[in-house]
Amino acid sequence: MKIENTKAQMRKGVLEYCILSILEHGDAYTSEILETLKASEMIVVEGTIYPLLTRLKNAGLLSYRWEESTSGPPRKYYVITENGALFTKELNTTWQNLVTAVNQITTKKTNHE
Repeated sequence: MKIENTKAQMRKGVLEYCILSILEHGDAYTSEILETLKASEMIVVEGTIYPLLTRLKNAGLLSYRWEESTSGPPRKYYVITENGALFTKELNTTWQNLVTAVNQITTKKTNHE
């Protein structure tokens, strides 16, 4: 088993949560979202993020608007919806519970030691 595959699956599992959390702080276009993820060492390629953004939009968690750009074609800015904000709040609770559980399991001494 290769560690890189497992690491990629772990990142993939929290990517929706990360994108929604980024957009909670303000509207952003795809390149800005990718830059924010990469700055936090969440390495994602454009081929991964576009279908995910579409899925989140189709689920009613995001919407978007087009905005003219001074440095090229218009940009599609993604906006978190009210449902998206509520969904993200639920994910925050779930994430905190998961982190607590994983920390308890991975730091606990077992009877086998």
